[in-house]
Amino acid sequence: MKRLNKRAGFTLVELLVVIA
Repeated sequence: MKRLNKRAGFTLVELLVVIA
């Protein structure tokens, strides 16, 4: 949840990476 504040579009990608 570090880039969540930087970009909301990257949140989906980060979530997928975290789940993967």
